[in-house]
This record gives sequence, structure tokens and C-alpha cells, in this order.
Amino acid sequence: MEQEIQKKKPLRNLLNRINRRELKERMRNSTEKRVTLSYYKYHKIEDPYAFRDELFINYHELGVLGRIYVAQEGVNAQLSVPEERYEDFRKYMDTWPMFRGMRLNIAVEADGKSFFTLTIKVRNKIVADGIDDPEFDPSKTGVHLNAEAWNKLAEDPNTVIVDMRNHYESEVGRFENAIVPDAVTFREELPVVAEMLEQNKDKNILMYCTGGIRCEKASAYMKYRGFNNVFQLEGGIIEYNRQVRAGGLKNKFLGVNFVFDERLGERISEDIIAQCHQCGSPADTHVNCANSYCHILFIQCPACAENYSQCCSEQCASFNALSEEEQKMKAPYSVFNGSKFGKGAYKAFRKSGTQLNKD
Repeated sequence: MEQEIQKKKPLRNLLNRINRRELKERMRNSTEKRVTLSYYKYHKIEDPYAFRDELFINYHELGVLGRIYVAQEGVNAQLSVPEERYEDFRKYMDTWPMFRGMRLNIAVEADGKSFFTLTIKVRNKIVADGIDDPEFDPSKTGVHLNAEAWNKLAEDPNTVIVDMRNHYESEVGRFENAIVPDAVTFREELPVVAEMLEQNKDKNILMYCTGGIRCEKASAYMKYRGFNNVFQLEGGIIEYNRQVRAGGLKNKFLGVNFVFDERLGERISEDIIAQCHQCGSPADTHVNCANSYCHILFIQCPACAENYSQCCSEQCASFNALSEEEQKMKAPYSVFNGSKFGKGAYKAFRKSGTQLNKD
């Protein structure tokens, strides 16, 4: 079945046909008010392709933009919805029994320009976990905690807090006293965390991620590995931020919550806990290199953004100043930071204190 999922393609009328740069420019210049939100649902989907097609047709009609992954195990979505169609969107979601009563994580700080196209892809899993043991039951999750309960248990000396996100996410923001595994992928992180906490099986294990989807599997995995007291933050950092603000609770999250849309970050507190990857000054703004042939994700301060023309290096800044025709000619023979590294690029720089190559 997995081989079939990888081969099948969407119908032509379900594809975006307009140039991405044009779509981006349209969104930036739009005055339409939009709501940025995310949701996930673990639910058995017999035919992910039919589900994908129907979702695309209806979301397109509602003006929904975003990135959605569909698999036989469920759905994972990050969206923006026109404010004037939001109630129509909610009503449409309720037509699906699997979505009724489901929580939507609404972004607190967003101008609605978080996405500029609608993409729905079928995958083998909505969260790649590397788990193939048939004895593993993802439905046996940990106890879900709201913000108030989380804060209370976080202060218990018998508690261990674990960040279940990737290093480039936790680099700019994390909970106080959290363990931050140096992992590049979720599938890599799961066994690493279990081994790190092997001697803490009777402690309270508090797990958190961006919106909760990864912790659904992570908490179940920890219970599968023999941990007794496993908890997860309901709705992740996004919902925690909303509850803290709405209820006037103490905020225990430091810095920025990395988000997977055009914003790349949502500020939770004024603390800046990261450094510019080019000069080392305090900074926590993630950007993609302006050289589209590089496009590497990195942290850049305002001064370096000006000095390097929003690029990760002098090489990319010089290349980006060339005409589009010259870039196309030289790109196949050029190696940029984005050619050499992935999102795990900066592990060496963070450990050694050396900043990103500038030449």
C-alpha cells in the first residue's frame, strides 16, 4: 500500500498553476483579513486520495490556503482562512464526523499572510516516526494538560520537561528547564529521548511540541517504552500561548515558537535566547536565504540582513545580484550553504561557537 501511495498523483484540476512568486506577491499586497490556524486528527482514512480530492475542492471554494498532509492514519493541517468565510469553514468541518468537536489552534499573532497557496499531499504517515513494531499503539497517549495544569506540574521537583521538536525550533524558544535533544528529525528524536530518560521512568515526563501532533505519538511511544507517568501539553505551544494570555497565567515559555508557515515564528515572550548565525549577536529571527538556489534556513539579525542583502553569505549575496539569466547559467556549477546543509546545518556552529560561513 505504501508503494501505491508514493506513486499516485493528484488530478490536474487540483494543482496550483500560477507561479509561486506571483502568488506570494498577491498575498503580500492583499488587504483581505484572514485567520491563521492549525489542526491535526489521528483517524483511520481508508482512501487518502479521495479524501484529499474532496478536501481540496471544498477548501479551494472557501478560499482556504495552507499546507496539509493526509495519510491513512489521519490529517495534519496548517491553514489560513478568509475571516468572512471562517464560520462557513467551521460548518464545513462539522460535516465530517471525524472533525466534529475538534480543537482548532488559532494563531495569536498573525496577519493572515501565512500561506499563499493551497497544497494537500498524500503521505505514508502524517508524522514520520520510524516505528514499525506492530505492538506499538499510538492511541495509548499520555495525559493531556491545559496551560494551568502544565504550569503546576512543571514546578514539581519530580518532573522532567522534554522538548519534542527539532533543534532549529527549540533554538529560538523553549520552556524553562526543558531538556532539548540535539536532533534533526522527529524519528531520530524518539529513541534518543527514551534513552536519555531511561533512569527516570517513575518521574513525571512532560512533553511538548508546536501544536500537539508530535506529542500524541511521542507520549504513546514513551509509555510503550515503559515510562509510567507521561503527560503532554494539550494543543502544544500554540494553545498554551492562547490560554496564558486569555487567563492571565504565568508564562513559562521563553522566546519564539517556530511555526511552519511564512512567518517562521510567533513571539511568546520578549526573551531572546538564540544568536545570529552570522555575527553571534542576540537574535531569534529565522529566515531563508534570499538566493532561491540556496534557500537555507538560518537565524539572522537586522544588521546582517542589511550587510548580506538577506542572504546567508557574501557568495549568495553576490550571486543574487546577478540577472535571472546569469543565475540560471551559473547555478548548476555553484555550491551554496543550502547545497551543503539541511536544517541540521548549524549543529556544528552551535556547538563550537563558530558562525555561518560568510564567503
